[in-house]
Amino acid sequence: VPRNYDPALHPFEVPREYTRALNATKLERVFAKPFLSSLDGHRDGVNCMAKHPKSLSTVLSGACDGEVKIWNLTKRQCVRTIQAHEGFVRGMCARFCGTSFFTVGDDKTVKQWKMESPEDGEEEEPIHTILGKTVYTGIDHHWKEPVFATCGHQVDIWDEQRTSPKCSLTWGFDSISSVKFNPIETYLLGSCASDRNIVLYDMRKSTPLKKVILNMRTNTLCWNPMEAFIFTAANEDYNLYTFDMRFLESPVMVHMDHVSAVLDVDYSPTGKEFVSASFDKSIRIFPVDKGHSREVYHTKRMQHVITVKWTSDNKYILCGSDEMNIRLWKANASEKLGVLAPREKAAMNYNQKLKEKFQFHPQIRRIAQHRHLPKSIYGQIKEQRIMREARRRKEQNRRKHSKPGSVPFVPERKKHIVAVVK
Repeated sequence: VPRNYDPALHPFEVPREYTRALNATKLERVFAKPFLSSLDGHRDGVNCMAKHPKSLSTVLSGACDGEVKIWNLTKRQCVRTIQAHEGFVRGMCARFCGTSFFTVGDDKTVKQWKMESPEDGEEEEPIHTILGKTVYTGIDHHWKEPVFATCGHQVDIWDEQRTSPKCSLTWGFDSISSVKFNPIETYLLGSCASDRNIVLYDMRKSTPLKKVILNMRTNTLCWNPMEAFIFTAANEDYNLYTFDMRFLESPVMVHMDHVSAVLDVDYSPTGKEFVSASFDKSIRIFPVDKGHSREVYHTKRMQHVITVKWTSDNKYILCGSDEMNIRLWKANASEKLGVLAPREKAAMNYNQKLKEKFQFHPQIRRIAQHRHLPKSIYGQIKEQRIMREARRRKEQNRRKHSKPGSVPFVPERKKHIVAVVK
């Protein structure tokens, strides 16, 4: 249909669009019901999870009593249970082809299991078992080759065919809590140690590349699946830091919102957002380029969230917590699931564009940003705001009563970095 865009013929276009944008924003908050279901069956806290590389409906989880469960997400049922280890399951990862998966536990073993259930009458046994000298705290598989890495007192690189590591990488003497392969530059690894280091390794050189020391310990890190050099680290000081591995002197972005230690982080497959799990009993979704979260999920029953995963179709988030449950959430809280009619799609796209157009208008912004928080988190946020304000005031007073230039301005991004060692 030909249309005349002369503004004189449409005198009330902006007020009309504003009203529609306001209604769209209100409706988005009305329909924001992100929680889908909980997968229960574990008899102890869920300690780690892994995604199946080829099947969207399969997810693996390991608990603190050494039990591993494989779940079917479409049926929301447990398909298989394995008593894998004595003590905690510390880490697990699936092989890149999806035929088997690896688990490590407190019993100093690395075990490889078949992804398929055993035939009737067959025993539930691992394909391989490697007995190590020390406890392994994490494991990750190479994205293209039959190679995997474990961490504990050092980072070991293993070939699947051998029972001893083909090389061991170490820098300093402290326990390493997690190790991750880069999905793009597949020979790069990153690891976090309990002496506050984030160390980067290159498999081809079999020596560590460089490390950055932060004020507090980093629990885990996750590489961006779209940008080869970017990774995000989940820290004990309630923040997440996004680094570019080429310039470790200061992080690209500091993501602040949690009110307790951040325990896990996982990127969305688009690389535009990531989800973080925290000790404050909530999970948050952050855009990569923003310092504050766009979404916070919590339930009354959910306890400290230990592990979190973003599914490979970018639609759902899984989180495992202390009280033995795995919860399934929508990545976009108000998204309508199921088949959409063409008119519904068109209306949603139109509303989305309107919301973007008026997003900075005070009323619309207030409605879009408002979230209901549990009392504990709300109180802690207020408390931390007061503490931050006090620190800022103290620094200003110091600067006012000192010789000019003796109290330098330190940007927020550099405050938390102690040193970079190459």
